[in-house]
Amino acid sequence: MRRTLFLSIALALNPLVATAQQAAPATQAMPAQSLDHALNALSQQTGLQFVYDSAAAGNPRTAAIPAGLSAEDALKRLLQGTGLRYRYLNAGTVTIEANAAAAPAAPQAATGIGAATGGPGPQEASLVSARLQDLDGVQVTGSYSRSLEQAVDLKRANIGFSDSIVATDVADFPEQNLAEALQRMPGVAIERNKGLGTKVSVRGLPTEYTHVSINNLATASGSGGRDVEFDMFASEIIQQVTVKKSPTAADEEGGIAGSVDISTARPFDYPDRKLVASAEGAYNSISEKTDPKFAFLASDTWGDWGALVSFASAKRTNRTDSTSGINFRPLTRFLGASGTRSSQAVDVLARDAGIVVSDPKDTDVTDRLVFQDKVGDRVYLNEQDKWGATASLQYKPSQDFSLTFDAMLGSYDTHEDEYDAAAYSASSKSTLQRIYDYDADTLADDGLVVLRDVAYTATQHEFLSKERTNKTDYSQYSLNLDWKGDTWQLDAMAGYSGADKSLDYANLKHVAYAPSRTRWTGHSGETIPSDDPNTIDMYNAPERYLFEAYETSLEKISDDKYAAQLNFRKSLDLGFFPALRALQFGGRYTDKSKERRYGELKITGPTAGSSAWVGTRTLADSPLQPIGDIVPGGGYSLKGLDWMMISNDDARDLFRYDGFYTPFDAGQYYRVDETASALYAMADLAFDVGTVPVTINAGTRYVDTQVTSYGYHPIQNPDGSTGYSDAPVSQDGDYQRWLPSLNATAELVPDLLLRAAASKTMMRPALSDIAYKRTASWSSYRFTDGNPDLQPTYAKQWEVGLERYLDNGGLLAASYFYKKIDGVVISALTGTVPDVTVYNANGTVNGVYDFDVYQPVNAEGSYEVDGWELVAQLPLGMVHPALEGFGINANYTMLDSSLAGESDLGIKTPMPGLADKVYNFTAYFENDRFDARVSYNHKSAYVESIGYNLYPIWRDAYGQVDVSIGYRINDVVKLTLKGINLTDEATTGYTMDPAFPTMYELSGRRISLGIRADF
Repeated sequence: MRRTLFLSIALALNPLVATAQQAAPATQAMPAQSLDHALNALSQQTGLQFVYDSAAAGNPRTAAIPAGLSAEDALKRLLQGTGLRYRYLNAGTVTIEANAAAAPAAPQAATGIGAATGGPGPQEASLVSARLQDLDGVQVTGSYSRSLEQAVDLKRANIGFSDSIVATDVADFPEQNLAEALQRMPGVAIERNKGLGTKVSVRGLPTEYTHVSINNLATASGSGGRDVEFDMFASEIIQQVTVKKSPTAADEEGGIAGSVDISTARPFDYPDRKLVASAEGAYNSISEKTDPKFAFLASDTWGDWGALVSFASAKRTNRTDSTSGINFRPLTRFLGASGTRSSQAVDVLARDAGIVVSDPKDTDVTDRLVFQDKVGDRVYLNEQDKWGATASLQYKPSQDFSLTFDAMLGSYDTHEDEYDAAAYSASSKSTLQRIYDYDADTLADDGLVVLRDVAYTATQHEFLSKERTNKTDYSQYSLNLDWKGDTWQLDAMAGYSGADKSLDYANLKHVAYAPSRTRWTGHSGETIPSDDPNTIDMYNAPERYLFEAYETSLEKISDDKYAAQLNFRKSLDLGFFPALRALQFGGRYTDKSKERRYGELKITGPTAGSSAWVGTRTLADSPLQPIGDIVPGGGYSLKGLDWMMISNDDARDLFRYDGFYTPFDAGQYYRVDETASALYAMADLAFDVGTVPVTINAGTRYVDTQVTSYGYHPIQNPDGSTGYSDAPVSQDGDYQRWLPSLNATAELVPDLLLRAAASKTMMRPALSDIAYKRTASWSSYRFTDGNPDLQPTYAKQWEVGLERYLDNGGLLAASYFYKKIDGVVISALTGTVPDVTVYNANGTVNGVYDFDVYQPVNAEGSYEVDGWELVAQLPLGMVHPALEGFGINANYTMLDSSLAGESDLGIKTPMPGLADKVYNFTAYFENDRFDARVSYNHKSAYVESIGYNLYPIWRDAYGQVDVSIGYRINDVVKLTLKGINLTDEATTGYTMDPAFPTMYELSGRRISLGIRADF
């Protein structure tokens, strides 16, 4: 059987494409292995295409080759002793034949076949497209098992610890976006929001510790931090993703957890013209809606030029039913109040629970007496409309020169309706009336007593119709130059990444104050009528709910980044120092700016400034509909409840008067400008220790960062109101650091690789944390300020691992990693503002309080994180011929950490966002016509936040089963059936212990049917 291996590759920062006229040191070290795998690896490194007759040539074991050889010398060494020879058909295509005695023919002139393009990162082969073709049978493209083999090849070729997925693996599972495509990689987990993957975490660390770039350019998404909102990006327009877990000096700094490098496709990635189109419809089990999605890619080359375009568009309608908001509230809320609210709470505690509070102002005591803050029954309807497109234009007159323009554009629009029936136990008018049940045992180690079942004197019952309309437009452009001489390589990049985001929010609020009873139930909470004669059935008393306000807010964010990088690599062949194979140095400059404007306005009457509706208009005065009629999918699924609400469409028509607009508030404005300059230098070494080939990359990076943060300074007006300075004031910050790195590999025995790495990395603080502004939380009596002097978080880290590469693309790997993290950003009390008057919603004075001032600061001391990562990728056909086509792909990450949360009560808690176990398991089967995959992804419990800076709120462990089935009708057309969350898992959480649930959320299953055509 004749097999042709077509490989088009992108070599990061050193495109090692060799022609017969060039004998420059080029290739990386390769172990002894099978001919098939050796040629595959050499093709990745050189861009050559290999043709051989497996029946005549067989698949013998090849010799190991050291790093730094030319393509021709590497071929000679590789085939030594196999009885085979090589022969150039042209400058880019080589045949492998029997009869080793024959001399290789002289190559023809370069034709551009097997061209390569430059890409990001040093010493790293980055495979972006591959096809293994059986010329005597059905042409197989887009094979899942083949994509796994390619990922293994990438892992092996990388000098550092990394994992990759390529186009088939990215898009061939039932993902809703790029985040969900990444969750199957070792050590990668995602955060979910209402059934949708949104952000990516690596090795259990918080999402903001992960650095993300697309085509070597750090990506702007309009979020307040450094983390990227992956739900913006359609997986169909992405060609490859590599997660680097150990950096080199040439990698852009950032990413204590790791760096996610995303690549889009380029025309010379494909050996010939390419056209792919797909379409599918997806059905959600709760909303009962079917959403369309389609994508296409077109690529062609002609002579020295090539062009590629891709486009993906998707709509998503997802309904989520949720009970949430059931958090702890310290009894300080009542005991610290004035008048009878405090004294009655003291009396009820003593009468019903035997708890004597001698000093109601002693927060060390009252903060450890806890009641239920709120119970909310909520229905969300989330509608998304997104599209993404890429374009690439390449000029490639030879294998030594390439000029590429890449563009990525997209838009992500979401509209979310939330209908909320909630009971706010901690209202400003209320206090304890009767305690039916309390728990002094579950959290006794922390000295907490939890009031489980309580009647209150004046619960604030709320009906809320909330509407969120968010729109993000993103764009990215880059120009890459890749130029190669006999012994040198020059790479240059200039690019722009930007996002404009608009968030329009509205909340129609009706309130009824009345006695009621709130308690925890099995997996949530509930509010029921109390024994008080003035109590109400909160779900069926619209005439008791008074209009309070139609609240609106508008936020606009502009996030822009410019970057330029220059990299030079010189290959060396020094007789006095043969181990030194190359020197590499370069620099990078980035200029980032983020501007945020925000405003809010309350409508309280039919015209601007009017308050005619407050206290007079009731919920019953508006058009009401059952909740099951407002949203698709029927009634509320969690408790059998039903209630009448105002739809958001009706609310807009009724309450937004002519000429309405939301003005921006100067006090909420901020702008952060950040420039970063970096210089780096690296050395590549390759040598043998006995019979063991060793490769080392060592280098250091110097970073200089300057920050200027703008905002408006609050001033006190003569009438006591708060105003702001006429012009923005600014504050500067800066930091400089050296970031060394070392990566090494050693081939202990054939196909057994020892890998080690050590480095110092950093993660820059979130722009919202360094913004020069102040926000107020009136209900918590707290101001929160930004901190332009905030420094990055640093980590000293090392890792060591063993990787066993098996035939047919199999892999067994285990590694141990350790990180010592300094400068973790926490929120800390940094001051106090005395005598702040707080008003109730109706304009009456709530009281005069001292407000605490909190700021993000770098915590003192160091924290340690260590763990294990295990990977098993096994094509089972290697075990027994009967299992041909079956395989498993599994990974498991365990984490142990001393990272501590910032509970003011001294409660021991992991750092928010840190999960200690993540694992993924995929079983698959495929042949020429049929493929099937089932995947389970699991993320262990983690602390989501610290409620009131006192009580850790946990997100429960979550696991999800996804399935994908495909049938190839012919060489062109394939049908797919996919399912997401087939077991209909709920998203749940709790405060400190599962006995005190905070949320229970169902987003349903998602089933899709699709068709794909590949020409």
